[in-house]
Order: sequence, then C-alpha cells, then structure tokens
Amino acid sequence: MQIQFHTDHNIVGNERQNAYFTTTITEALSRFSIHITRLEVHLADENGAKERKNDQRCMIEARLEGMQPVAVTNHADSIEKAVKGATEKLKAALDTVLGKLKTF
Repeated sequence: MQIQFHTDHNIVGNERQNAYFTTTITEALSRFSIHITRLEVHLADENGAKERKNDQRCMIEARLEGMQPVAVTNHADSIEKAVKGATEKLKAALDTVLGKLKTF
C-alpha cells in the first residue's frame, strides 16, 4: 500500500510528520491492505493564519484494486485529529464497500 501526502500552502509537510501519519494510517487500515493499492492524503488549513474551530481538513482517498476509489473528509482543530478522524471514517466506508462484495 503506497501513501502519498499532499498539503496546501498553509501546511508545512515534513518527513517526520509523514512518517508518523504513514505509521498511524497503515496500522489502522492493515486489514484492508490487500485491497488498497494507494492512499492519497490531502491536508489543508482552510483559514490559513486565522484561528477558527475545526479549520484543519484531512481528505483521504483510497484506491482499491479493481474498484472505484473511496474518499472521506474530516475536519478538526488539529491536523493529527483530522487525520485520525478521517482514518476512522475510511475504515467504516471500507467495511461497507468490501462487506457488500462478500454478500454476493
């Protein structure tokens, strides 16, 4: 499973942060790893320098082998919380999508 990170101009991405998020996301989605070919993680600060509640956004798009991509978005006060929330939403979405395949 390959993970690509994209940040807007308000977020400074670095290797340490990417390594932390890669580990966190990989562990959380490990049971889906045989189905996921690539994850694209988009991080953004929607208000820039202005302080506002829930202005950090994480959008994760999972590319599934032989299927349409699944995308989720989560807003939070920090990038870490936004990534954790988006990861949890993606787990639920993948459970639904892949669960439907098992019923046929």
